[in-house]
Amino acid sequence: MRVVVTVAGLALIAWGAYGIAAHVDAAAWAVWFAGAAVLHDAVLVPVVLVAGVATGRLPGPWRRAARTALVIGGAVTLVAAPLVLGYGRRADEPSRLPLPYDRNLAVVLAVVVVLCAAGPPARSAGSVAGFAGSVAGFAGKVVARRAAARRERRR
Repeated sequence: MRVVVTVAGLALIAWGAYGIAAHVDAAAWAVWFAGAAVLHDAVLVPVVLVAGVATGRLPGPWRRAARTALVIGGAVTLVAAPLVLGYGRRADEPSRLPLPYDRNLAVVLAVVVVLCAAGPPARSAGSVAGFAGSVAGFAGKVVARRAAARRERRR
């Protein structure tokens, strides 16, 4: 199976390389590629390092919650950025990008923060209902208990 997946991956890489070579201006692609590397090294890496240091000072459960909120919030923001910035919006075509994407992004980020902030208190109170992390932990315990019961029955 690994060989099949490797061959499929290499075929997709070759197809992408052919597409770049045949249909893309090499100079424009090189500028875009270099710009992406500079953006990664000059912006993304320092932001992640600062966030890691800042959240590293928090107590364990709160550190996990803060880092989870930052990762989810960052991913959602990256996906929503073109919509929030209005790329493709035209005044003569109001049905294109008709929603208030900036407000919607703010609502989604607020929900992420609230859910992540609810985690440590729910866990410390021993509450299972209402928090996904606690529910997942509970489900893991149930699976472990069932496996232990199966082992006992086999003896």
